[in-house]
Amino acid sequence: MQQQSSLSDRLGAWIESDRVQHAIVALIVINAVTLGLETSSRAMETAGGLLKLIDRTLLSVFVAEILVKLFAFRAGFFRNPWNLFDFIVVGIALIPSSGPLSVMRVLRVLRLISMVPRFRFVVESLLRAVPGILSIAGLLLIVFYVAAVMATGLFGEHFPEWFGGIGESMYTLFQIMTLESWSMGIARPVIDVYPWAWAFFIPFILIATFTMLNLFIAIIVSTMQSMVEEQKHRETAEIGEIVHDENLGLHDELRALREEIRALRTAVETRR
Repeated sequence: MQQQSSLSDRLGAWIESDRVQHAIVALIVINAVTLGLETSSRAMETAGGLLKLIDRTLLSVFVAEILVKLFAFRAGFFRNPWNLFDFIVVGIALIPSSGPLSVMRVLRVLRLISMVPRFRFVVESLLRAVPGILSIAGLLLIVFYVAAVMATGLFGEHFPEWFGGIGESMYTLFQIMTLESWSMGIARPVIDVYPWAWAFFIPFILIATFTMLNLFIAIIVSTMQSMVEEQKHRETAEIGEIVHDENLGLHDELRALREEIRALRTAVETRR
């Protein structure tokens, strides 16, 4: 039992080592390239068999990596959310699929997120920012609803394809918020019929585009900054604990040295 535990510990340390992790990242990048080449009819005619062989070989390597982690970490494997993410992504690739479902294999490329620490940091920041993002999204939905009701009542008569109902108005306002052809495509035709319509479109863009969307960015940036500060605090605390332990060890050594010196002095005095 102890030998098996030692083996699992060694395998866990090996599979999590920088050398192995860098190799897995390189294989994921190679897999991403081969999956992209498989979408090219010319590449498939030239080296289709080789590309499929590489794909199956790389999938076997990823499965073997997951199995090694399962053996090394056992139940602890599933306590790590990134391990669960890798398990699901690789598991999806193992599901027999044909036709349109075969494109699900490209999900393996998403493993780069779990393998690269900076990518993980960005995703964790986004997840932690979800409550704030949902609050802003709720506020934006209220703004959209109010603006859609107003636009339907103001412009729906002459522009039913854009503002004929709440659904059409909200979709049109979403297009305006993204600034995609909002002026020449929507606003100017409406202003030709309603010269005062600029007083509706400009405030809406200022509120929805330049204010709300910037709030999304502000929440994400603020979350990233707080995570960086927390990480610095943890590192500082760990360094403090190490220094404290070293000081305690040094204090014990000094005390032992004093006792030895005292014992030597006692021995010398006794001989005199």
